[in-house]
Amino acid sequence: MTNALTKLLQTRDWLMADGATGTNLFNMGLMSGDAPELWNLDETAKITALYQGAADAGSDIFLTNSFGANASRLKLHGAEGRVHELNQAAAELGREVADKAGHPIVVAGSVGPTGEIMAPMGTLTHERAVEMFHEQAEGLKSGGADVLWVETISAPEEFAAAAEAFALANMPWCGTMSFDTAGRTMMGLTSAEMVKKVGKLAHQPLAFGANCGVGASDLLRTVLGFVEAGPTLPIIAKGNAGIPKYHDGHIHYDGTPALMADYAVLARDCGATIIGGCCGTTPAHLRAMREALETRPRGAKPTLDQITEALGAFSSASDGTDGAGPTASPRRGRRRRS
Repeated sequence: MTNALTKLLQTRDWLMADGATGTNLFNMGLMSGDAPELWNLDETAKITALYQGAADAGSDIFLTNSFGANASRLKLHGAEGRVHELNQAAAELGREVADKAGHPIVVAGSVGPTGEIMAPMGTLTHERAVEMFHEQAEGLKSGGADVLWVETISAPEEFAAAAEAFALANMPWCGTMSFDTAGRTMMGLTSAEMVKKVGKLAHQPLAFGANCGVGASDLLRTVLGFVEAGPTLPIIAKGNAGIPKYHDGHIHYDGTPALMADYAVLARDCGATIIGGCCGTTPAHLRAMREALETRPRGAKPTLDQITEALGAFSSASDGTDGAGPTASPRRGRRRRS
């Protein structure tokens, strides 16, 4: 399948994705508890500014403001009947920014988790999950998204449901899971197990990887876990800008642009091809990341000690790929330039 992302991947050995959606929208006035997806129609100038900020900072890919635009999450705001129009609007605004950039930028239709727990642990059936993801995918497709991008998934069953839905929409896609529980997803999946799960999907992604989680150090250890498992697809690294801290009634992330520049280069050297930021990552971080990726030479694969020396300690001693449990003390390390 020929598409914009495949073309870019064929010409470059790394691509830069975007940063945070929520963090940047909160900085624009979004209030806690509000549905950011409603801004796709109510605050179009701010969503355009969100996309433009990533494009101007050097992102080759940016994600649409549609993370929670599925029927289950929108129901919390009485907007479950607006799935198609909100996703379409998210992609249309992104398409306008990308098409004016003067160079290729991939518009990736963001698809977050449903917010429900898959059966048998929960009540969400596979069929209903596919239906919700498909509805969202069709809206993003109609708005002009180049690819679909499912992110922050913790259950492999939900990841597989998204893949099936994207096949129904006849759309290329990428996917990331969040490894935030002692190096595993909330549902217990390790990085090595994700590689195996992805390899068995009938509708293969263009790239896969990890986003969000704990901090940049943990995410890079997950990337090393992917690489060790011998994947055949490009790897995505989209880590948080440091560690979240509560201050003056708001969550702030302590990672500076300098730290995220170090993270970006280390992610590339770990084996990631698509590199971006997640929570806390602003255009200022992205500009530093882009400059570092363009100017710093590729290096050898970093060791765990080199990662913690640059970015700070891991939150757990093991990421689960060695068979160890989550109870051991985390590896110590100091964070430089944070």
